[in-house]
Amino acid sequence: MKLSGVLVNSIQVPLVVAFLAWTAMSGANEVSLTEDMPYLDVDTPVGKVRIERIQDEDNVITGGFARTSRKCPPFCIHPMDAAPGVTTVGEVELLDFMVKEVAKGSGILVDSRTPSWHLQGTIPGAVNVPFTACTAELSDPDFLRAMEIFGVRRTDTGELDYSQAKDLLMFCNGPWCDQSPRAIKGLMRRGYPPGKMHYYRGGMQMWQILGLTTVPGVSDFE
Repeated sequence: MKLSGVLVNSIQVPLVVAFLAWTAMSGANEVSLTEDMPYLDVDTPVGKVRIERIQDEDNVITGGFARTSRKCPPFCIHPMDAAPGVTTVGEVELLDFMVKEVAKGSGILVDSRTPSWHLQGTIPGAVNVPFTACTAELSDPDFLRAMEIFGVRRTDTGELDYSQAKDLLMFCNGPWCDQSPRAIKGLMRRGYPPGKMHYYRGGMQMWQILGLTTVPGVSDFE
């Protein structure tokens, strides 16, 4: 599948070129992202997308992410910290990451969910690298593909070289979802620097509760 982006180790990684595109016009969004940011325009593999909040103040979410309860286990409430050394972030920090890291090619917004979830809808510009790839055996093709996407190279002796590894901001379905925590812990077991990983605990549930834009997903994983 051909995606617009940058070439990393012969794999094209969708690159979000995020830039501040709002104006100080009166009558702009009444429901802004932040006090100083009405919206954020980003370029994605499917074209330019405007991240903004739903303007209808009476809007409520429906469907699966409106549910308050799921059987635990396995869908238990996760702690704020996914793993030692990994920074937990909220929506404002995620948007800042898109502007400061993803736009410059030094970071990747990672949807850690399985492709079936990702294809239903995701955060604009997110790259689908499922947790199953991050926790697979070293020789597994999906793990090797994930490492290439993340900028991790293999030395002549077969060791993983993290010197050029990307900063990752990983998310899944929400505080009850273990897919991104499992991805983070799996990468740490392989030596990925925890300081290069961030965890958006709110995930898709909180993203939609805040009325933020979603787009259909595109995945190279099966």
